[in-house]
Amino acid sequence: MADMAPLPVAGDGMEGGGVGGKPKKKKTMKSLYLTFFETAPDGKSRACTLCGKSYCLTTATGNLGKHLNNRHPGYDQLADQLQGDPTQSTIASMFVRNKKPHPPMRARPHAQPQQPQVQVQVQAQAQPKVLRAQPKPKPAVDVDYVNWLLLRWLISSSFPPSALEDSTFADSCRYLNPSVRLWPKEKAQEITLQVFKSMKEDVKASLQRVRSRLSIALDFWTSYEQIVYLSVKCQWIDESWVSQKVLLDVCQIRYQCTGAEVLRVLLTVLREFNIDLKILACTHNNNQHAIQACHELRRELESRKLPFCYIPCAARTLEIIIEDGLKHVKSVLYKTRAFILETNSSQEMMEDFKHWAEVYQEGSWKLPFDHSITWNGNYNMLDVVKKAPNAMDNTIKKFEDIFGPRDWVLSAEEKSVVNSLHSYLEPFYKTTTNLCTCKLPTVGLVFFFMDHVFELINICHNSSHQKLFENIARDMSKTALDFTSQAYNIYTFTAAILDPRIKGELIPDALNSPSNLEDARDHFVRDYSSIFQAAGNGYSIQDSADDGGAFSFAEEIIRKRRRVSMSTAADELTQYLAEPPAPISTDALEWWRGHSSRYPRLSLMARDFLAIQGTSLDPEELFTSKGDSIHKQQYCLPLSSMQATMCIKSWMQSGYQFNFQSTIIDFERLIESATAPDAVDGLVSS
Repeated sequence: MADMAPLPVAGDGMEGGGVGGKPKKKKTMKSLYLTFFETAPDGKSRACTLCGKSYCLTTATGNLGKHLNNRHPGYDQLADQLQGDPTQSTIASMFVRNKKPHPPMRARPHAQPQQPQVQVQVQAQAQPKVLRAQPKPKPAVDVDYVNWLLLRWLISSSFPPSALEDSTFADSCRYLNPSVRLWPKEKAQEITLQVFKSMKEDVKASLQRVRSRLSIALDFWTSYEQIVYLSVKCQWIDESWVSQKVLLDVCQIRYQCTGAEVLRVLLTVLREFNIDLKILACTHNNNQHAIQACHELRRELESRKLPFCYIPCAARTLEIIIEDGLKHVKSVLYKTRAFILETNSSQEMMEDFKHWAEVYQEGSWKLPFDHSITWNGNYNMLDVVKKAPNAMDNTIKKFEDIFGPRDWVLSAEEKSVVNSLHSYLEPFYKTTTNLCTCKLPTVGLVFFFMDHVFELINICHNSSHQKLFENIARDMSKTALDFTSQAYNIYTFTAAILDPRIKGELIPDALNSPSNLEDARDHFVRDYSSIFQAAGNGYSIQDSADDGGAFSFAEEIIRKRRRVSMSTAADELTQYLAEPPAPISTDALEWWRGHSSRYPRLSLMARDFLAIQGTSLDPEELFTSKGDSIHKQQYCLPLSSMQATMCIKSWMQSGYQFNFQSTIIDFERLIESATAPDAVDGLVSS
């Protein structure tokens, strides 16, 4: 795996270690191969010490060499360490052969079994007694370990492999240790693609064990190369009532981004992961082509008598509504952001702003300011103008040489508009903050917040005496109406009432209707009430249609039992809805975990429908500065790296292990090997 040998140990003489400095006999390739294989106690097989693969004792040595070349490239650099080294098994343990697919990511918190902690013993460099001020030789470094760690850094930071060839970066690595030889970008790219393929198989295997219905979310963006990408994320609730989410793929949308092309790419992803018949809902990013693709997907699934719905992203809708309000104060936001950027760049200006804010009793401010272009950053601009206008004006006047001759001081009219708009948008800010901090933004909870926003818009539209706010409210109302017409349906109604915090009391009036409740009850009785429940899939096993009357009596008994079962199931839903909603601060999944035994059939339905996502992306990515870095990464990555880098990074964050050709790379042990006391410096005597 390495491109270099360990550094010589200080104080060594000739290469050999025999008496009189007799050179060591050069090892043959046969002896090198056998260094990595142990003979089993029965004497009939050999096992690879790096991965545990067994071969018959009569296997040709050349075949053993092929195994090492194919599965463990660079093994020859470990030969000197492994030859006669009792710690060879610990070195090999850093690269663990992955014999089973990795389980799904986040499990319910519980005590994890402790892995045996193994430290890699690296031979310390022999040093004579020296003065403390004398420099010590740098330790030997396994370059392959360095390259693996650098590869993880590239992926975690969303850098392409070409970053390894940056001359400044390479010079810095050589300064730390002259022996370091970085992988060329071609090798780093090839290994990244192999890791992507291996981890993708782990994701596929984990999805095959999911026993509930799945929901997906679509998002689009365009890179600096003007290439359109589609990301497909999947969400479900496992049997421990833990919400699981995983990125399935990042795909290039070729040619023109049409609904037909989006559908083709989406179906390819779903079929590749073998989940195309398990999808219950899709949340799109309000893209018109995505809507067309989802409409065609619904037609295809309904032709197979499978339920499916698609809804727009509530966070994107809320962003559009807020933009309708901010477009009338763009000039004020521009001036204020420029002021904040200048202030953040100077400690003297920040101190001066704090001083004036204290003098005019305009509150205590956390500096540096948030200057992101997201909604949180824009609201912060309005906050400064409304709550600290004097501190802002006096700071600008004191540093006129920095701000230049332009008129940075806001007029009285501009301040008046900002004050009114700030008060109007404050509930919007509180709504987005709650969405960003919500652990699981279920459809019911998202609709609850959106309904509150729609009420504010209607109140402003009907009672405003200012022409400006009347126009703002009119534009907002149109966006809100478009959202409700697309998002309100029987499936989202069912998802909302199954949220124990919402039930029937807090559902928007436009969605809460007797017909929707009756349809939800019919769906529950038809698909979830049978006592002959198919394992975890939410669908009943159909009656046998075989000819012959041998089982007619048995089928009659079954029908009677099912009628009793349906009656009991209907009672479950009625009893659930009759009880008052749980407090709004309740964790919906924790509630169902504690009540699933009380509502055994209804809980199956809840697991399916609570997985429907109210937003197509994390609201925090859209409304806070967290989204700035993500958008930069999506924009800057080239085509050759976009898919593999984005997917591997997301899978690692979701808990999947870094897997290279079925070998788990244990980065923690790699770091331990580099920071072990014997590997850093030899002891120095005074």
